[in-house]
Amino acid sequence: MPLRPHPDSPPPHRVVALLGPPQPAFSLACASEVFGDHGPTIPARYAFEVCTGRPGAVATDAGYDMLVTTGLEALERADTVLVPGWGAPAASGVPPEVVDAVRRAHRRGARIVGLCTGAFVLAAAGLLDGRRTATHWARAAELASLFPRVRVDPAVLYVDHGDVATSAGAAAGVDLCLHLVSADQGAGYATRIARRMVMPPHREGCQLQYAERPAAGPAADSLAPLLDWLGERLEEPVSVADMAARARVSSRTLTRRFTEQLGISPGRWLLDRRIAATRALLEETDLPVETIARRVGLSSAVNLRRRFHEALRTTPAAYRRAFRAERSGDGTEGRAGGSRGAGVVDAGVGAVRE
Repeated sequence: MPLRPHPDSPPPHRVVALLGPPQPAFSLACASEVFGDHGPTIPARYAFEVCTGRPGAVATDAGYDMLVTTGLEALERADTVLVPGWGAPAASGVPPEVVDAVRRAHRRGARIVGLCTGAFVLAAAGLLDGRRTATHWARAAELASLFPRVRVDPAVLYVDHGDVATSAGAAAGVDLCLHLVSADQGAGYATRIARRMVMPPHREGCQLQYAERPAAGPAADSLAPLLDWLGERLEEPVSVADMAARARVSSRTLTRRFTEQLGISPGRWLLDRRIAATRALLEETDLPVETIARRVGLSSAVNLRRRFHEALRTTPAAYRRAFRAERSGDGTEGRAGGSRGAGVVDAGVGAVRE
């Protein structure tokens, strides 16, 4: 039986994807997978729709057309405007009517998100001037040349400024979308979506788009098996030496691989995972902090509180109260209802935020 929303629940957060031919099909699919309908087992907290500057057939880069019947007026009712890639902006530019509609939505308070080359639309609207910005590394030089006031970072996966956010290409768009869901609805809800998508815990924004290592490097250099092993053992005390022994390399080599492939140290990666697990348990259970500390491998309530405050600038108790108040619909306004100003602290542990 489908889950019925609580009568006092906040209205769904409306995400409107702005399409432009030739529409990158994969970026759109990533956004719709995260913000679309997840069936009866996950409560619907988003309403997802698409629009375009000129309603009708919209060509895609996959060789088929989509029929999009809604125009730019949809942006007027969006809580988040999402641009999932944007064809070939260097050749054709961004239509003035699209630029104007995006600017109006931003002035009204909507969050504007660009996945991959969607950053070109945000830049054309002037929303990225003076701001650090992500896009696909292969298009970073082009973006910087067309919009010299934009601080393009070709390495990171995504950058979230709160009112605007941008991501690198392909799967990095999923990482940004899951990060936004975590900010809106909590880490537990984002984890449920990731699990349904058969996704591992999403990568943080500060991680690198690609590994800066020789192309001939052996496949065994991949950290994926070690990360899976660590994710299943958060409650156990694991040192860098333990990780290195598991990977059959020296601690120095392991640290270098983490830096090259993820942009952070082994200890930082593991702490980020433990903080994310703490957030989910605070959101979804009534377990005491001491119990949560043991479950996530932070040993004691004192250590958990210190680490949690360092990461999120709030206490576990305050985080739990704020999240519960926001989700109960008692009048506390938060991002789940479309506002960016209050509610649960948006930590984005390890994410690039400025």
